[in-house]
Amino acid sequence: MNFRLALAAATCLALPIAAHAQPVVGPYVNLMGGTSIQYPLKADGNIGGASFSGKFLFRPAYAGIGGIGYGIGYNVRVELDGDYIYNTAVKADIDDFGGDYKLSGHAAKYGAMLNALYDLPLGLPVYPYLGAGVGYQYVNGKYSLVDGTIASSGTKGSFAFDVIAGVAYPIAAVPGLSIVAQYTFLDLTESYKYGLSVTGGFPAGSPTPGTLKIDDASHVFTGGLRYALFPAPAEAPPPAPTPVAAPVPPAARTYLVFFDWDKYNLTPRADQIIAEAASDSKTAATTTIDVSGYTDTSGTPVYNQGLSERRAKAVAAQLVADGVPTSEIAIHAYGETHLLVPTGPGVREPQNRRVEIVLQ
Repeated sequence: MNFRLALAAATCLALPIAAHAQPVVGPYVNLMGGTSIQYPLKADGNIGGASFSGKFLFRPAYAGIGGIGYGIGYNVRVELDGDYIYNTAVKADIDDFGGDYKLSGHAAKYGAMLNALYDLPLGLPVYPYLGAGVGYQYVNGKYSLVDGTIASSGTKGSFAFDVIAGVAYPIAAVPGLSIVAQYTFLDLTESYKYGLSVTGGFPAGSPTPGTLKIDDASHVFTGGLRYALFPAPAEAPPPAPTPVAAPVPPAARTYLVFFDWDKYNLTPRADQIIAEAASDSKTAATTTIDVSGYTDTSGTPVYNQGLSERRAKAVAAQLVADGVPTSEIAIHAYGETHLLVPTGPGVREPQNRRVEIVLQ
């Protein structure tokens, strides 16, 4: 149990490190298949007043997980999963009966888990993620000892929790589709009891039916596909950027307004620059004022496109407040394209968070 608590605590500590980016936005579905390693089941029983304890051991078999989810923004996803996990019994280690016994049967779990997941944008072609959740699981157990002399079967339920670590690889050729590999630690919080039937005299003098109490946990390894139902449409190629070394036409004047990270409100310094541009537009032979918004690369392309538009509109609104006719203003939003300072993805660069005012 200490291992389980340590694993859950480590996951909770790791979740807050997720940065401001998100590979999945909106509804999605996933389907995965794989295998599981059944944690040795702690078995405590009683037959005719004689108590015993030991472990039931299993070999890996198969597992499947399917679910629906929703990316709600800022790297957060919520997901409702259904699972089916099957393991085959092989051995019972019961010292009270004298050692190891052949164990036949199976443990088959199925149920639903509600998980919260965090995607970690690390500037890689894959998106690692971490998560945890709660739910309810049923266990169909069927066990037979000593060639069927002692047998137990039934279906029991228990609340459960899980911790998750995985990685997703987006397929560029199919927008919204990702290959997913995932590890899940699934632990049932309650012990569940089965009845025991005894058909012979084992142990000697205790032929009376009894009970069997089980503690259950599994390591589940799966892989499969995840598909976003409404992936962002492919963006049109951005206009070719003006070469840095290209001379600025004499009639054009450029003003730069900078913004705090993930903000579009105007600072006092921004108000001064906008007022200067508005004043100059009245004294120069200006026909058009281009207002172009940009962001750095710390968010997703879709989010950054909207943020750059909000920044451009905030500057345009202040120009109008400073006396510039709306008909003279042309608003553009370029998101994370046309970086003033070239960077890789996921980088917070202050000089790239800007709006350019160009008097034509």
